[in-house]
Amino acid sequence: MGAITGTFKGFGVTFSHMFKKVVTTDYPFKPPVSAPRYHGRHILNRHPDGLEKCIGCELCAWACPADAIYVEGGDNTDEQRFSPGERYASVYQINYARCIFCGLCIEACPTRSLTMSNEYELARDNRQDLIFTKEQLLAPLLPGMEQPPHPMRLGDSEKDYYVGALTNPGTSAGAEHSANNPGRYQLEEHPGVTFPGAEQHAQRAEAGKGAGA
Repeated sequence: MGAITGTFKGFGVTFSHMFKKVVTTDYPFKPPVSAPRYHGRHILNRHPDGLEKCIGCELCAWACPADAIYVEGGDNTDEQRFSPGERYASVYQINYARCIFCGLCIEACPTRSLTMSNEYELARDNRQDLIFTKEQLLAPLLPGMEQPPHPMRLGDSEKDYYVGALTNPGTSAGAEHSANNPGRYQLEEHPGVTFPGAEQHAQRAEAGKGAGA
């Protein structure tokens, strides 16, 4: 008797679901929108003048529990400057076949260079293609930015670049839409959040226009 009752209970569960609304994701035509703070593909951000925030310290590689990050630091010179510091990342790679998207690399970054976007479409047919290079991870040049190498435009020292970085992260929005690796979603815009030094940069730009006139 108990077996028969159990069978009817099982069929009852199945029967009750027949009248519920079917929840189907029409992927990839209507992909679901990820949470605003979703840990997706990494971005190497830039300063407002285009210089790279990454200083090649390798702390992200040391913090990575999956050994998915590889960094080689290089020295900046007055003729070839890629970041405000003494060093920059001459080689930067993330192996997404290993990455577990834990975000520990973000916590370790002292210059807030490394952030994570909402992009999750990282599937590839080849394992080699899952190793993203610096060129793929770098944020695109936004209006007013200049492709490195070039001299520092926001000040004469690193301090001019990093003061206020905690309150003004200066994330380069839209990096997941770069030509090297197009994606679907844009990073959320946060009203009131500006690039550190953006005001001084705008003032210098206006002064330059006035001098040219």
